[in-house]
Order: sequence, then C-alpha cells, then structure tokens
Amino acid sequence: MNADSGDKPPFWRRAGRFIAHEFMEALPAILFFAAGFNLIVFSMNLVLAAYLVRFAGFMVATGAALVVGKAVLVANKLPFLRRFDTQPLIRPILFKTIVYTLLVMAARLIERFIKYWIHAGHAAGFVAYALSKFTWHKFFFIQIWILVLFLIYTTVSEFNALFGQGELYKLLFVRRSTEAKLTRRQRVRTLVHLSRLTGRYTMEEFKDVTSAAHRALVSDIVALVRDKPRAR
Repeated sequence: MNADSGDKPPFWRRAGRFIAHEFMEALPAILFFAAGFNLIVFSMNLVLAAYLVRFAGFMVATGAALVVGKAVLVANKLPFLRRFDTQPLIRPILFKTIVYTLLVMAARLIERFIKYWIHAGHAAGFVAYALSKFTWHKFFFIQIWILVLFLIYTTVSEFNALFGQGELYKLLFVRRSTEAKLTRRQRVRTLVHLSRLTGRYTMEEFKDVTSAAHRALVSDIVALVRDKPRAR
C-alpha cells in the first residue's frame, strides 16, 4: 500500500468537507433571497387577499431561494466573473448582477424543462408548451424582483470585500458612526506614515531589529492588526 494513501482522508470525509464548503458559500445568498422572496410573497398575498387569490407560499419562496443559491455557486466558479474587479465599483456590481440574474433565469427555465420532461415523458413539445401554457407575466415579475434583489446583494458583497470580511458588519452593527470615521482617518494616517518610512529607511535598516526604523515599522503594523491605528 502506498505510504501517502494512509495520510489521505477517506472519500466520504473529503466529499463531506466539499459539500459543507459549497453550502456555506451559498448560504448567505440563500438566506438573503429566502427573506426577500418571502417578503415579496407576503406583501403580494396581502394585496390579493381582498380578491381571495393566493400568490404563493413559504415553500415556493424558499425553493426559489435554493435555486438562486445554486446559481450563485455556479457563477462564482466562472473565471470571467472577476473581469471588472479592479474597475470602479459600479462596473463589477452591475456586471455580476446581470450574470447572476441571467443564470437564475436559465436555471428556472431548465427546472421547468425537467419537470415537463418527467411529466410528459418526452421533450419534443416543450417549446409549444412554454409558449402556450407558461404564465410569462408571473415569470418575468419574479425575474424582475430577482434582478433588484441581486443588485442589493451584489452591492453589499462588493462593499464587504472592499472593507474586508466582517468590517461591514462592524460598521453597521458594532461601531458608532463617529468611531468608524475616526478609525478610517487613523488608518489613512498610519498607511501614510508607513509610506514615509519606506522612503526614509532602507531594507537593511528595517531588518535590523535594534534600529528605530524596525521599531516604527512594527509599531505601525501592530496598530493596523489591532485596529488601533496611529493618531498622528
């Protein structure tokens, strides 16, 4: 037996880790769209209650959120999704919103196609069925809301990536606005101070642990890591 094979985890464990990783990656989108879709369903049912008509239920909305989560997983694996990541934020936000929305629309159509195939036993008449039996106004109503929700979701995701993972949460729920503004100013000052240090000292001076350059560099780095930047 190969000695390396003993260190390799069994297939079921690797598969479990992969599934758990993929699920956690899709979970934010699933939760966000489950909440969004259920809010839309709830509001529509309130409007239609006077006409004794029901738009949809909790399970339908949650099922749609799962479809969106799968589409997000697929989209995140596409290499061209990152093509505007270095551009102004509006470009990656709009680009990713459009890609996500188109993939969800394709996934919804494929899902309808599979259901038709299972029910009818063939795929030949799907186009005629789609043109004559689909409630396209409802389909595009949902698709428009998917676009709007993806615009919100992508905007929040891009700002979260820009500030750093978890930083947006702190800005919204932990730090006071005045504290956040002060922290940003202090970080800028610290980064400016680091830039000046690199222009003032050589690499050999930074490597010398007894030098003032090394102590100043370590001080600034520790301040950034501890989220307590220099005040001057």
